[in-house]
Amino acid sequence: MAVSLSVGQKRVGPILGGHPWVFSGAIRSIPEGLTSGEVIDLRDDDGIFLARGYFNSYSQIAVRILTYHEEEQINEAFFTKKIARALKMRSEYVLSDKTDACRVIHSENDGIPGLVVDKYGDYLSLQFHTPGLEVFKEMIISALVAVVKPLGIYERSDVAVRQARDEGGERLTLYGEVPDRVEIKENGLRFIVDIKEGQKTGFFLDQREKRKALQGFAKGKDVVNCFSYSGGFSVYAAAAGAKSVKSIDVSASAIELAKENMELNGFVGDQYTYEVEDVKKYLKEAEDACVDILILDPPAFIKSRHKIRQGVRGYRNINEEGLRLVREDGILVSCSCSSHLSYQDFRHLLSEAGARSGKQLQILETFFHGMDHPELVPYTESTYLKTLFMRVWNR
Repeated sequence: MAVSLSVGQKRVGPILGGHPWVFSGAIRSIPEGLTSGEVIDLRDDDGIFLARGYFNSYSQIAVRILTYHEEEQINEAFFTKKIARALKMRSEYVLSDKTDACRVIHSENDGIPGLVVDKYGDYLSLQFHTPGLEVFKEMIISALVAVVKPLGIYERSDVAVRQARDEGGERLTLYGEVPDRVEIKENGLRFIVDIKEGQKTGFFLDQREKRKALQGFAKGKDVVNCFSYSGGFSVYAAAAGAKSVKSIDVSASAIELAKENMELNGFVGDQYTYEVEDVKKYLKEAEDACVDILILDPPAFIKSRHKIRQGVRGYRNINEEGLRLVREDGILVSCSCSSHLSYQDFRHLLSEAGARSGKQLQILETFFHGMDHPELVPYTESTYLKTLFMRVWNR
C-alpha cells in the first residue's frame, strides 16, 4: 500500500502541469523511516489524489512521479505499458533497416524517472540513475524482455551522478549473454560499440542527427574531429567524401576504436589520420587556418551548478583556440552536453570566443536533443545537448 503525503496548496502547480519531480519543500511533512523505492501517493490539502511516484531520498528531490492515474498500480504491467509506448515511437520514427540502435527509454521523459535504456542491435545497455528505481529492477527487466525481446541486457549504472552521491552503481549482465562489443547500423553506416567498457552506455546516440547534418558540409573538406571518442563524426565525414579526416582523443583505446570504425566502413588511407592527444594541447600547438571543418564535442565541462563559472571558461577557451584553426568561410561545429549551461549562455560564450579570436560567427544550423531523446515540455531540467554549426570568417 502506498504512503500518502500532502503537498502544500501553493506547490501543486508543477505536479498538475506534468513536472516529474516533487521537491521536499513542497511536501507538508515527510515521516521518518521511508526507504528508497517506497510507493508514494501525493494528495492536496483536501485529500484529492495528484500523482503516484516513488520515494528516492530525504534530499532535495523527494519523490519522482510515475503516474497521474490513481487506479494505476506500479507493477510489471505498468512498466510493460510504459516501455511498449516508448518503443512504438522509436519504431515509427527512428529505427529502420538502416538504423538498429536508439535510446528506448529516456528517463523522466518516457515516464520512468531514473531509467535510461539504449538499444544496440539485439542488445540493451541500461542505467539506473536512482537507488529508488532499483527496487523495481526485476519488474523492469521482465518488461524489457517481453517488449523489446533482446538477446541480452547489460547494466551500466556506474554513472557519475550516482558516484557523486556515493550510491554505487552496478556493471553486470542482467539477462541473457552480452558480448563485449556489438556492431550496430546508423543511417547505413556501421559502428562497433563497446558496451561493457565504453563511455556512458557505449555510444553517443544523441548525436545521430548532427552526424548526418555534417555530411552536408564535409565533401572535399579537411575535417578535424576533436574529442572523437569512437569516431562517429569522422565516419560520417569520410562517407560524405571529405578530403581528409583527423580524429583526436586523449584516450588511446578510443582512438583505436575510431580507427576500427573507419576501417569497418572501408575508409583506409593516408588521408585518414589519428592522434592520441589532449585536445587543449593540440589546439594550442596546431598551425593557424589549417582546417575547413573543426568539430568540438567535449565531455560535460559543468558537472554541477557550483562549477558553472569554471566550465564556461573551459568552453570559451577551447572554442577560442579552435577558431584560430578554421580557414576563412570554414565551419566550426561546437557542442555542449552540460545541462547547467543554457543555450543563450552557450551562444554568449561563443560570441566572446569569436571576439577574442577576431572571428565572426554565423549560425547555420542549431540542434538540441534527438528524436529518441524526447523532452517533456515542463521538464526543462532535461535539456542538455546543444550543437551549433557555424560559418567562420575573419572580422
